[in-house]
Amino acid sequence: MEFDVMQGDIAAQSADALVNAANTSLRMGAGVAGALKRAAGSGIDDEAVAKGPVELGGVATTDAYRLDADYVVHAAAMPAGGQATAASIRDATRNALAEADALNCESVILPALGCGIAGFDFDEGVRIISEELAAFEPESLSDACLIAYDDDEFERLREIATEVRA
Repeated sequence: MEFDVMQGDIAAQSADALVNAANTSLRMGAGVAGALKRAAGSGIDDEAVAKGPVELGGVATTDAYRLDADYVVHAAAMPAGGQATAASIRDATRNALAEADALNCESVILPALGCGIAGFDFDEGVRIISEELAAFEPESLSDACLIAYDDDEFERLREIATEVRA
């Protein structure tokens, strides 16, 4: 599918579904999860934890609470206390897209799953996520976006996504 790239705070975005970079426990700590939790309110963490744990690469969906979205899809690209792998990033991305599509979402925003606290190489992780986005065949999704928080990450994300989409 076609997808865009953007720079900003995922917690400040508007979409049918926002994807959280989660671990298998689904407890929302720092990074993307922390930003989403701060903006949504603590209820999101309680709901997420109640739906966990999930398998590595698995997903669980919660309400978006105070976020400008209908859902948050928590994609477990890393084990609790561990590090992401190429396979876990690929599975988490694929499953997050499938979940958003199954929920009849038209728009979804994903961060660089597994490339922050989870310790996976940013460039390689973004390439995997971009490949999964490009290969996904949606039924309802028509607007997908990959987001980076800071300038340097955004520039790398944009370059890699452009290469994958070429």
